[in-house]
Amino acid sequence: MSSSRNIVIIGGGVSGLSAAYYLSKSGIRATLIEAQPSLGGTIRTEGIDGCTVEGGPDSFLAAKPWALDLIRDLGLEDQVIGSRDSLRRTLIWKGERLVPFPDGMQLMVPTRIGPVLSSRLLSARTKWRMGMDFFRRPRTYPDRSVSEFIGDHFGQEAVDYIAEPLLAGVYGGDPAELSAPSVLPKFVEYESKYGSLSRGVIENLKRSEGPIFQTLKGGLGQWIDALRGKLGPASIIQGRAETVEPGRVRVNGEWLTADQTILACGANVSASLLTGELSHVLRAIPYSSAVIVALGFRRGEFQHPSKGFGFLVPKRERKHLMACTWVGNKFPFRAPDDMTLLRCFFGGDPVESDEQLVAWAVEESGTILGLRAQPVFSRVNRWPNSMPQYTVGHASRMAELQQELRGRPDLHLIGNAYSGIGLPDCVRLAKQTAESIIASPDSPGASS
Repeated sequence: MSSSRNIVIIGGGVSGLSAAYYLSKSGIRATLIEAQPSLGGTIRTEGIDGCTVEGGPDSFLAAKPWALDLIRDLGLEDQVIGSRDSLRRTLIWKGERLVPFPDGMQLMVPTRIGPVLSSRLLSARTKWRMGMDFFRRPRTYPDRSVSEFIGDHFGQEAVDYIAEPLLAGVYGGDPAELSAPSVLPKFVEYESKYGSLSRGVIENLKRSEGPIFQTLKGGLGQWIDALRGKLGPASIIQGRAETVEPGRVRVNGEWLTADQTILACGANVSASLLTGELSHVLRAIPYSSAVIVALGFRRGEFQHPSKGFGFLVPKRERKHLMACTWVGNKFPFRAPDDMTLLRCFFGGDPVESDEQLVAWAVEESGTILGLRAQPVFSRVNRWPNSMPQYTVGHASRMAELQQELRGRPDLHLIGNAYSGIGLPDCVRLAKQTAESIIASPDSPGASS
């Protein structure tokens, strides 16, 4: 049974597609609007010279169940693969050499003192600060930056060589601006309950038997293709939304009736479609940009042992390159035996040409790894204004946003700008929104 209501979803990334899918399972028709020629948002998978190349995200956290639940629902469970955690090791570029990240760290919090004491990454003073953290008393602070939070516990060196490079690849932002309660909520909770971050992590450490990261054998593009194929009554319009008003949406110069509208685009895009205080609050969510450069090498010309998942370049040591992943170490089925595949990350929205970005990636990764090999292929993917920044005050902005949305029961906001930046959280919000629409009194099958 299909719904007589008109549901419009703006944005054809994983958030919008997931919402459309969950609605279609209950017989509710949705019209999905996507401005780009293809669906998937930042998910972009290509096959190049036998390699599976991800132009955007390459995986999702296994600890958050919502992405895997949806993948199972789509019948793709047999395509799920996990990261090769037996090879997991991260290296930090410091003082013109690669230094191993200490074992036993949960992000930037130590749980084993032995590896920290023997680490060449940290000074004696930072190690002392990490040891003294065990004796801190519980305390609650107002919203403060990640730099203030980590610096308070472990010192500035821990900010510069642990927190900043680790978070740069996820948020592409400055730890001096990112909000600790919004970016590191569990750690802030441990601070208020235990005082010591290390004691908090140790007390709550869950021993996982599975991999940390998961993806699909053929790349995340498989997920997008499966969602598109399962949408049922949902229709897709390629075009740009121009205005969202109560009861209607303007697309390509034409008005569509919209009893319910789901904005599954970035907060910056949603702000341009709305007016008033809603638009104002959404515009207050800043964004950063990123570039991912894939490099494929003939294995015989790539002599570096490439142990671990890759390396990070802290801002203090950085020229242009922020991080590099050895893709074949992180996941199987990504490159044939005669190829080595690298993913290189750059921050910002550079004006330089693709050729210059490739040259930087080859030169700087070559310097760090001691290589002279030239890639047999490269691919550049630019993602301008794609990474929302959960800066200090984010929780207050979200509370204000929820207050404003109470006056617009026809409007829903989903995506990575609000309460979780990863793919699982995008699916979680999409499912919750679809369920709220399904449960509303005028939905097919809703209880009276």
